[in-house]
Amino acid sequence: VQLQASGGGLVQAGGSLRLSCAASGRTSRTYGMGWFRQVPGKEREFVADIVLAGGSTSYIDSVKGRFTISKDNAKNTVYLQMNGLKPEDSAVYYCAARRGWEMKYDYWGQGTQVTVSS
Repeated sequence: VQLQASGGGLVQAGGSLRLSCAASGRTSRTYGMGWFRQVPGKEREFVADIVLAGGSTSYIDSVKGRFTISKDNAKNTVYLQMNGLKPEDSAVYYCAARRGWEMKYDYWGQGTQVTVSS
């Protein structure tokens, strides 16, 4: 499974961005997909996840109510709608996919930079 993330950019605080993650290859192997983010010097942080079959979602507390993860199964694409962005949301965002119900990710895409100016 190959993952291609896109949609990052520079936005002012309070603004919005939508990230996309397109999956290709043996996508039938994927059970769920998620987004992570990382800033220099810190560990990669879980942001959100969605189960592809049922649509169940989960979020890190700091983005609840601001970010929404969604999917388009026909396009094998997962989105992360980010509203009310804050400078602390600035990071490289990565999409990932998992084969099973456990929150262990087997496939990773390249990162896309999100920068929120104050």
